[in-house]
Amino acid sequence: MTHVIACIDNSQSSLAVCDYASWASQQIHAPLTLLHVLDEEKYPAAVDLSGNIGLGSREHLLEELATLDAHRARIALEQGKHMLEAARERTVISGAGFPELKQRHGHLVESLSDLQEDIRLLVIGRVGEDSTRSTRTLGSQIEAVVRTIRRPILITANCYKKPEKVMLAFDDSPTAYKTVQMLAASRLCEGLPIHLVMVGADSESNREALEKARGMLLSSGFEVQAEIRQGEVEAALHVYQAEHGIDLLVMGAYGHSRIRQFLVGSTTTTMLRTASMPVLLLR
Repeated sequence: MTHVIACIDNSQSSLAVCDYASWASQQIHAPLTLLHVLDEEKYPAAVDLSGNIGLGSREHLLEELATLDAHRARIALEQGKHMLEAARERTVISGAGFPELKQRHGHLVESLSDLQEDIRLLVIGRVGEDSTRSTRTLGSQIEAVVRTIRRPILITANCYKKPEKVMLAFDDSPTAYKTVQMLAASRLCEGLPIHLVMVGADSESNREALEKARGMLLSSGFEVQAEIRQGEVEAALHVYQAEHGIDLLVMGAYGHSRIRQFLVGSTTTTMLRTASMPVLLLR
């Protein structure tokens, strides 16, 4: 786990991905790799059309179609190389070291899975280039990436803003304490104030749990503000963000309380879908 790997494509969010990846690379002093994956379903490298021979088919027409698909794939790969070069220039200007460039022809999730051992932090945009959704929703592959990649994942906002205040969502689960430990040990948020927020009853047990988590962060040198909020998790976290100008949300990728429903499920997850700020998932 040595590199910050940033997924680059032709989407609106790629500029923000470059900037957040550059920031993260400098924060944790890790080399940066820029990755472009050309979808082989959309741009097949070679097409076998032999099974299409039937009524009205002409072999020379099938060959022309295969040639056309191969030509489209070559053009898309070349365009991807230019995108990577432009992304490299942007990250170097922003202060990151000279990044490595990687290009794959395949599926995004499979490509990231192959590279998983080299990933210290994955940076990916909220919406990909083929998404027809609004920029406030999630791209179709995000949930698959979150489920598959067992590394910290930074899902960026669509526009870059240097993180200055961090909110850590805490729910007194074993996963939540592990998230606190990981954040305390990481240099990613070094020097930034941490807002430790628990959504639940303002009970003695919850206050004790929150204070324990706060102590873990304080012992690592963080400035920590801890607070319990009542209500629905999603709404309470969004309200707190707006009140305090939070620009980075940190959560465990899996939990054992109401927070879990926002990060696990067969549909896109609510917190990731509705958050206007970048979300760092720790696991």
